[in-house]
Amino acid sequence: MIPMAPDYKKLGFKCGIEIHQRLASHGKLFCACAASGDAAESDGSFTRRQRAVAGELGKVDAAAAAEQVRGRVFKYLAYPASSCEVEADDEPPHKLNAEALDIALQIALLLACNVVDEAQVMRKAVLDGSNTSGFQRTALLATGGTLPTPAGNVGIGTLAIEEEACSILGEEANGEIAYGLDRLGIPLVEVATEPDIVSPEHCREVAEKLGLLMRATGKVQRGIGTIRQDVNVSIADGARVEIKGVQELGAIPKIVENEVLRQVGLVAIIAELKKRGAKEWKLDAVDVSKALSGTESRMLRKCLDRQEVLLAFRAPKFAGLLGKELFEGRRLGSELSDYAKTAGVGGIIHSDEKLDTYPISEKETAAIAKAVGAKEGDAWVLVAGPKGRADAAVTAAHGRALAALSAVPNETRKVVNETGSAYMRPLPGGARLYPETDLPTVRITRDRLSRLAAVLPETPEAQLAKLKKVLNDELANKMFRSQRLPVFQRIITDVPAADAMLVAGTLEETLVSLKREGVAVEKVGEEKLVELFMEYAKGSFVKAAIPEILRKLAEKPDASVKNIVGANSLSKMTHKEIESLVKTEMKECADGGRLMKRVMERCRLRAEGGDVAKVVASLSR
Repeated sequence: MIPMAPDYKKLGFKCGIEIHQRLASHGKLFCACAASGDAAESDGSFTRRQRAVAGELGKVDAAAAAEQVRGRVFKYLAYPASSCEVEADDEPPHKLNAEALDIALQIALLLACNVVDEAQVMRKAVLDGSNTSGFQRTALLATGGTLPTPAGNVGIGTLAIEEEACSILGEEANGEIAYGLDRLGIPLVEVATEPDIVSPEHCREVAEKLGLLMRATGKVQRGIGTIRQDVNVSIADGARVEIKGVQELGAIPKIVENEVLRQVGLVAIIAELKKRGAKEWKLDAVDVSKALSGTESRMLRKCLDRQEVLLAFRAPKFAGLLGKELFEGRRLGSELSDYAKTAGVGGIIHSDEKLDTYPISEKETAAIAKAVGAKEGDAWVLVAGPKGRADAAVTAAHGRALAALSAVPNETRKVVNETGSAYMRPLPGGARLYPETDLPTVRITRDRLSRLAAVLPETPEAQLAKLKKVLNDELANKMFRSQRLPVFQRIITDVPAADAMLVAGTLEETLVSLKREGVAVEKVGEEKLVELFMEYAKGSFVKAAIPEILRKLAEKPDASVKNIVGANSLSKMTHKEIESLVKTEMKECADGGRLMKRVMERCRLRAEGGDVAKVVASLSR
């Protein structure tokens, strides 16, 4: 049974989080290219292979070595405005972006961190293709800060500035992994907490609070993909696992809870295998292609028709354990499958599965068991693929099965199915770091810190309190967390006597409602929104016309608001025009209530209800 409500304290639960936030600086971290990560058409491409090198400690990092074994080829797409020779690794990095450094230092000061005297840019080996050079540049800026939370203070272990990785575009038909250079080199601040998080929900709260604190600077990028979280989780009898690329705040508690359940389940499997007397065994992979040559399984038939091999091996005393559920949708067999997939195969088939879903007949199942020498109480694992990949896959799956005998492995994992995770590579260590020889160190002087401290932004709490002075609590909370907050602040600052409630309602409710209807509201840029409320302040149109104007702007984003209003007959009616309309309708209707309704049906998008009511009242006397 899967425990439904883990006692986190009793389990020795430890959790920390790393926040990676893109900074809104002019230019990238080591060149002047556009840092929007929003490229147009590519104007060229090139390919690279990468290999692991020893770090400053003279050792090759395990994660880098694991990636090199895969032997992949990477294709990089270049873009005219957002990439140059620096991103292509054909030119040394330029001087570190001073504006981006100042933003990161301000975040360090907001967290009460101890800032270093001198920043040394380091190379961090990363061989998954996300950097053309095979490493990511990063510089430690501060340590030892504090984030107060209702569940207790959470320590800030490190704060660093680093370059964003390439955007992954997918796998090409020839097997090359394609990346875009538009995102590579965008400045990031990385904030890593101490393992002071006490529960899955607390993890979400810490992530949200850190995100809001960074946004409080007004100097970070907003929107999908501009911030991401890596969550570190362990339990006393388990292992430290880093789950990378958590995007949604709301998913964090379930992701953390499922990782705890996974480790609890793996610990239970270790205990059960010890009870059964299971011991390490050498891999003896058997080619069962001939034994299954007459298979009716469509999947296996395709492999055989492609001249691929079917390799199987015995897992002594594992019967029933490969199918043991760790949490919903995740079993020990899934763990072995993840390792096999790193070799380029689709996964594994094992004896605990419902084999009729493939289908594999009982006769074929018996043939596999006989071929690998499986006895009662044993399990077997099958891998299909080209010979080289299949050999590597069974080796990887066997290695993961051996680990199940003794310990939960330290791993880097990725988010799958929104709330689960899957193996990516071994957990990296200090061996992957070595100094960047192309860049000098950067002195961080007291004068610089004093200058930045003098212009620190207000805390998120203070900014929210200000919003609540002009908005109701619900809209204030919504606006405060919105990526459109900078637009809201600009409008109420620049537009004379702007109606804060109307502006916030338009940005957070009207635009959302129009998007649900399929209107391309993302085409209505910030300048157009400012222009919209400027024209409203002049009395060019009425409140009810705003949704319709936004619809038209989405269709013609280059048109002026004034022209949209005129071309669609949405200009505000004059007093005389309202009087004329009311007089016309009075001839048809003498009842005041019905009269008001008839008039508003005719002029709802061009006249305010209050103005119409006054005219109706004056003419009805």
